Formats: sequence, C-alpha cells, structure tokens
Amino acid sequence: MASLAGLLKDRGFRVTGSDANPYPPMSTQIERLGIPLMKGYGAKNLDPRPDFVIVGNVISANNEEAQEMVRLGIPFTSLPKAMGEFIIADRESIVISGTHGKTTTTSLMAWVAEGAGHKPGFLIGGVPKNFSLSFRNPEGKYFIIEGDEYDTAYFDKVPKFIHYRPRHVVLTSVEFDHADIYRDLAAVKDAFARLMKLIPEDGTLIACGDDANVLELRKLCRAKNNFTYGLKNGDFLARVLESNDQGTRFEVEFRGEKLGPFRIPMSGDFNVLNATAAVALSKVLGFPPDRVASSLKTFEGVKRRQDILGEPGGVLVIEDFAHHPTAVRETVKAVQDRYPGRRVFSVFEPRSATSRRKVFQNDYVEAFSVAHEVLLAKAFDQSKIDAENRFSSEELIADLKKRGVSAGVFDSADTIVADLLRRSKKGDVVLIMSNGGFDGIYEKLMKGLQDRA
Repeated sequence: MASLAGLLKDRGFRVTGSDANPYPPMSTQIERLGIPLMKGYGAKNLDPRPDFVIVGNVISANNEEAQEMVRLGIPFTSLPKAMGEFIIADRESIVISGTHGKTTTTSLMAWVAEGAGHKPGFLIGGVPKNFSLSFRNPEGKYFIIEGDEYDTAYFDKVPKFIHYRPRHVVLTSVEFDHADIYRDLAAVKDAFARLMKLIPEDGTLIACGDDANVLELRKLCRAKNNFTYGLKNGDFLARVLESNDQGTRFEVEFRGEKLGPFRIPMSGDFNVLNATAAVALSKVLGFPPDRVASSLKTFEGVKRRQDILGEPGGVLVIEDFAHHPTAVRETVKAVQDRYPGRRVFSVFEPRSATSRRKVFQNDYVEAFSVAHEVLLAKAFDQSKIDAENRFSSEELIADLKKRGVSAGVFDSADTIVADLLRRSKKGDVVLIMSNGGFDGIYEKLMKGLQDRA
C-alpha cells in the first residue's frame, strides 16, 4: 500500500492514507514522500471526502472507515486491481511469486533489468537498497512486481497476483502458509494453479526444479518458454563455487552452456536460488550476460533481509523478515555459515497470522534445531485465535531443550534486550527475525550495545 501510494503521488495525485500501526521501513518511506498518514481508522479520515479510495487487505467489511466509505458512495477498489488497471496496464508484467524469496528475487530482477538499460517500473514488498524506494513508475516496457498469494480485499477474495496481468513469471516455491485464509496445502496449490493458467503461450515460466509442488504446478502452464532452475534439478543448474562472509560466487549451466561465474553479496542456498532465477529469466529475455553479472555483483540487498544494522562493541546485529519455518531455518543456517566460529543468537517473534497458530508448532522445532542459541518472544496478539489453535512459545522452548538447544522464552522485547546485553560478547552475532515492528527491539538493542561499548 505504501508503494502504491508512492506510485500514485509520483503521477501527480494527491494521496493520503490511514493505518493502525505503521512501522519502518514503510512508515519512514511514506514520511519521506510527504504523504499524510492518519494513525488509526475512523470515519473522520474521509473528511475532506476523497475522490477515490484504495482498500488494503487488512481491512474488514465492518471496519468503521470502510463502512463510512460505502455510506458516502465513494468509488473504491483494491491494491492489486489498481496496480493492474492503472500502473501495469499494457506493459510486460514480470511477476515474482512463491512462498519464499519473493521480495529478494523481485529486487534482484528489478536491479538486473535496470542494469540492462530497460528502466523498469517495479513494486516490491520491501525496500531494495539499490533504489532506496519500494516502487518506481516504468519508463521502459517492463513492470516487475512481487506476486503475493494472499487475498486481495474483503470484497475480492482472490490471490493478489490474479490482477497483475502475468506475462513472465518466476515461481520460487510452494508450501503451506497463510493459515488464516487457506485451509491446507491443497488450497494454496489451487491458488498458484490459477496463476499458471494465466501465463500466455508467448509468455515465460521460470520454475524452481528443487520444489516438488512447483514441478507439479508447472505442468498447468502453456507458455512455450517453460524452464526450471535449481541447485539439484533444473534446466538452469546452479553450482556454488565459493561462499564466505563477503558473499557467494556461483555459476549456472544451461543445456551445456556455462553462464557466469556470478557473485552476490549474500549467503545461503535460498539466495543462490533467487539469483539463479534472475539469471534464467534474463537469459530468456535476452539481457546482456555481462550486465547481468555486473548487476548481481553490485546488488546491495533489501532492508530487513539479512540486513546488517551495525556492530557496536563487536556484536554484529542482523535483521531479517523470516517468519515461515522454512525461511527461519534457511536464514539461521545462512547466517551461521556466513560467520563460522562466531556464536549466533537467533531471536524470533511469532507475529504473522500463521506463526501465531499451532499449525507450524512442530515445524519450528525442526527449524530452530540448527541454531546455536534461541531467544523466543511470546506470540503477538492471539486474542482472536481459539485457545486450542494457538502457537505456544513455551512448548517450542521445551522441545528445543530436549534436543540440547540452548533456548529461552521472554515476555517482551525489553527482557530479550536485557538478556542479550548481559550475555553477548565481542564476536557474537544477533539475528533478529520478525515480520513486524517487534516493539522497537532493533533500536533498543543497538542503543544498549552502543552504551555498553
């Protein structure tokens, strides 16, 4: 929503907005753009009366502001439909979709297309550091967008990507997620099946060959350019040549042809896969190989994705958006592998709609079993979840301790910070994972470490 607000303001519209609990980096982006933001929802936010309203998918039909909008007869639509009709329009849409890696892969693809001279437009669910904004109106023929499978709006219950006019699609992975709207994995796969069927014959699918669910869905796509990529299986097969605290060097083989070598300033198999997807799509679209390599090498990453906040007093602090068990496991492994010999504190807040539910209780045990140390917050607001369906931080910690993992549960961000200030030493790494603001833990920890130093 913050990105679409920026796109519309850039096109000359006067834009205002409302939100219940804005937090960085999007709240600071909105502030920097000079877009007035009203905290909290209410009928008063529609005075003076706007010409048009775009309704986010967190809004329910009984929201006071939404009800006033209907009562006043103000025209309205959803974010995805507005993107398709007003922004993407007749441009070639590149949709990056899947359970994991969407934000990083979309950011990589936007930077690669920029390096190839195409001046693409883009809308990303995070802030890529190369651009410093999460959006841009297109000058060239491509629009690159993060294709989320979450539903569109209370009045339009379809996956967002349905409205994005997909022509070229990357499908990174398919797992069960969003337990608040999907009943099981089959329902999630049904959503992605709709995406596969929307890709035209003269379009492109770049599908992860290491994911069995993706391979199954790929069969539904009628595009002539239908390729796979992966570290184990794929038409575009990646091989890691070197990985250290400076990043990863890898090459890609496509039908006997060696592409690369390439270098990215990130670590972990997931990031190699994300970059390989960008290499594969760039090859199909005819982007110059030397410019692709240069773009990957100069990619600066995404805020809140293995984002280094600083190293006060010799304690390295890293922020990440990981919340699905698979993303948590891969992020913890990637950070520990990148900094061998250093103790890593893995700090996690169960905050997403799915992580606050019991559905992944056992999966988180597996995810955190690889960690050096685990500091777990109690789950964010579970008041609207039935007691028997609530995730238990205490149960997870007990299960981890049975496996010999050093782990503890904490009531608040403040108590986690206090524990870290007491126990962390020079050379340690603190990895903080949350898909929300986590009660300002990042600023609190950085300040505490600086004061201690």
